[in-house]
Amino acid sequence: MKEIKEYALLNHVPIIRDQTLDALEKICKTHNPKSVLEIGTAIGYSGLKILSNCDCILTTIEKDLIRAEKAKSNFEKYNFINRVNLIQDDALNVLIRLVKNKEKFDLIFLDGPKGQYIKYYPYLKKLLNKNGILFADNVLLMGLVQSGEEIPHKKRSMIINMRKFLKILKEDIEFQTIIYDVEDGYSISKLTKK
Repeated sequence: MKEIKEYALLNHVPIIRDQTLDALEKICKTHNPKSVLEIGTAIGYSGLKILSNCDCILTTIEKDLIRAEKAKSNFEKYNFINRVNLIQDDALNVLIRLVKNKEKFDLIFLDGPKGQYIKYYPYLKKLLNKNGILFADNVLLMGLVQSGEEIPHKKRSMIINMRKFLKILKEDIEFQTIIYDVEDGYSISKLTKK
């Protein structure tokens, strides 16, 4: 999968960072989730890593058509396409449908638009099985989420929304949440009550 990583770097496609990926792979190996939801497929790099580390069915959402097509090609190339449900659509639309259909997941990997995490939150919680895990990437946003400095205007709403997301996640007594200050930050939340 080295070539997928190289393609991402050359084409400025954001993919999961190495230490964060190690943590995600460990979760997959330890908990062996059977059903995984990924928000933000990009070109399929993290999805392939999830599929390689547990015996799951992966439902993955990507809004961008070109990236979704590239991801599909990568899933086919590595012979995982039969375990993938790739949905090319806006994540919020899909989350609403999944909740309506009473879908459930053992693991949710959240790596979509950062300013939208707060909007996704109530749906994500409904979609998790008891003892399911929500793994959210890029939650510290280059240190700006924790910084006391003035937020650049261009990033203000995204940072404010991420702060709200982390606050709600930490204060939700049904979740056990740990935030890791590694790379761009990630959180791991286990849904202990339901």
